[in-house]
Amino acid sequence: MELQKKPAPEHTRYAALMHRCAGLKPAVTAVVHPCDAPSLTAAVEAAREKLIVPVLVGPEAKIRGAAEAARLDISAFRLLSTPHSHAAAEQAVRLAAAGEVEALMKGSLHTDELMHEVVRPASGLSIGRRISHVYLFDVPDYPRALLITDAAINIAPGLAEKRDICQNAIDLAHIIGIAEPKVAILSAVETVSDKLPSTVDAAALSKMAERGQITGALVDGPLAFDNAVSMEAAAIKGIRSPVAGQADILVVPDLESGNMLAKQLTFFDHADGAGIVVGARVPIILTSRADPERTRLASAALALLLVNERRRTK
Repeated sequence: MELQKKPAPEHTRYAALMHRCAGLKPAVTAVVHPCDAPSLTAAVEAAREKLIVPVLVGPEAKIRGAAEAARLDISAFRLLSTPHSHAAAEQAVRLAAAGEVEALMKGSLHTDELMHEVVRPASGLSIGRRISHVYLFDVPDYPRALLITDAAINIAPGLAEKRDICQNAIDLAHIIGIAEPKVAILSAVETVSDKLPSTVDAAALSKMAERGQITGALVDGPLAFDNAVSMEAAAIKGIRSPVAGQADILVVPDLESGNMLAKQLTFFDHADGAGIVVGARVPIILTSRADPERTRLASAALALLLVNERRRTK
């Protein structure tokens, strides 16, 4: 028997995100080493939608060759030639530190190569907080936007790093219009056990929020995934919490669990996940060559909203 395919879901929350960007001045963005068709296409698409003004940084011959092969017109964009990807990352970070660009966008270099330059103590991009990655997911069967962190940068964060990861996601939630986000600190269970360190961290983070060390949100944990997103599951287990069943932000224990959760939502639940790195002086757009256009644009839209907030508060 042939399996019936589900109809393609509508991603109305991303449309709302794009609407929030209407009329904003595009973010001047260094596109780092855009030497293949997917990364150049992402820059061209975002420029077309007036989300970014691209500054292409990388080997000129490779960039122009990729544009020609993909039939992309990059004649209107500033291009700064560098000999290789490492030099492109260095140059882009220098531009950001000097205030010449307002955001960074990963091109065809490896994420680690770009982030190594961003986190160097001498980069000039530190704000004294751990940087982290946040996914903004549009899950068709979930009644609200869902942020998941950190599934791309911090491999096995400790308590201090998790505090920054929480705060970064909360600050982003405020910027996209969630006034008091509900933050679920995830583990495998919802009770505290010294045999499962993630539950101890979750309990500590919840108490830190009560004491004002994490601000701007309702924070609770440990919560398992089911009782973080399902009111029914929370009720069955007798969990009384202002967060359980209605989380806006899921904070995962480590990168592995976050990455698997994000990919499960994408491939099994037809969700789209826009990604952004926060916690530095400029937002960093991380896109995958497998991302659909709407996801790439949503990532650029998140960056523009962050840039606009920084402009407003300068």
